[in-house]
Amino acid sequence: MELLHLRYFVAVADELNFSAAARKLHMAASPLSQRIKDLEHELGRQLFDRSTHHVALTAAGTALLPIARDVLDRVGSIKWRLDQATKPDRATVFVGMPAGVHPALRERLTLLAEKVADRFEVKRWPGTTTDLVAAVKDGRLALTLARLPIQEAALDTLHVMSERLGAVVPADRFEGRKSVKLADLTELAYAKSPEEIMPAYFEILDRQLGELGIKKRIQLSNTGYQGTSEIVSGGLGFSVSMLDENSSMRGYQLENMAVLPFEDFRAQLDTGLLWRHDRAAGGDLDDLVTAAKEIFAEPIVK
Repeated sequence: MELLHLRYFVAVADELNFSAAARKLHMAASPLSQRIKDLEHELGRQLFDRSTHHVALTAAGTALLPIARDVLDRVGSIKWRLDQATKPDRATVFVGMPAGVHPALRERLTLLAEKVADRFEVKRWPGTTTDLVAAVKDGRLALTLARLPIQEAALDTLHVMSERLGAVVPADRFEGRKSVKLADLTELAYAKSPEEIMPAYFEILDRQLGELGIKKRIQLSNTGYQGTSEIVSGGLGFSVSMLDENSSMRGYQLENMAVLPFEDFRAQLDTGLLWRHDRAAGGDLDDLVTAAKEIFAEPIVK
C-alpha cells in the first residue's frame, strides 16, 4: 500500500463520484478506479458500493476514512515537525494573505506581529484562498486569512470579519442612484472573475443570482480582478464586491464604475483565520495561535 492509494481513496470518499475525484486529482477516472480496486484487493475488503449512478462508502470504507485522513495529516506534518525539532529560538513564520484583505485586518496582523515578536518573526505571503489553505495544511504557512466557507477537518477556523457586498455597475447607467434592485440588473451580464482566484463563496453567490433572475454571464479567464473592472467600466456587465469605501478591493475600480447596495438582496463575504489544530494545542504554534485568538477575538463588521 502506498500513500497515493490513501489520497485516492479520500478523494473519492469526499466526492462520492469517480469522475469528480479524478478531476480533483488531475488524472483520468479509469486509472483512479483501478487504484481503488488495487487498494480493496490488498485490504481484502470492498470500500465502495458502485452502481451506474451511485457511489457510496461501505462499512469498511466508512471505518477506513478517518484512519486514512489521520495518516495523510501526519505525513503532511512531517516537515513542520522536523522544523520544530531543529528550529532556532526565534522562528520565522508566514501568514497567508488572499487578495483584497481589508486594511483593518492588516492592522490586527501588525498587532499580532508586535505581540509575539520575542518568539516569532511574522511575515506575510500572498495567494488565493485555495492555495493558502493547502499551504497551512502541509505546514508551509503557520496561519492564513481565508475567504469562508472552508471545510478542512485538520484546520481550526476563527471568524474574523464580515464584509457586506454590493453591485459594481456602470456608473453612467445608474447615475443618481443610491441603491439597486436585482430587477435593475437583469439586462446586464454578471461578470465572473477567473475561477482560480475567486473564493468559494462566489460560486454560491452565482447560483443565488441565477435563481433570482440574473441569467446572463460573462466568464473571464487568465485575468485578475482588473479584468472584471474592465467589463463593468465598459458597460458590458456588473460584478459584486465590497461596499466599504476603505476596502482594498476599491483599488481595482476604474472610471465609470459605482458600487451600490442591493435593496432586495443581501450578500456578505466572511473571512476567517485558519491554522492546523495539532500545531496549536501544545504544538509549535501554541503561543502564536493564543495571541491571535486574543487579537482577533472580536470579529470586524463592515
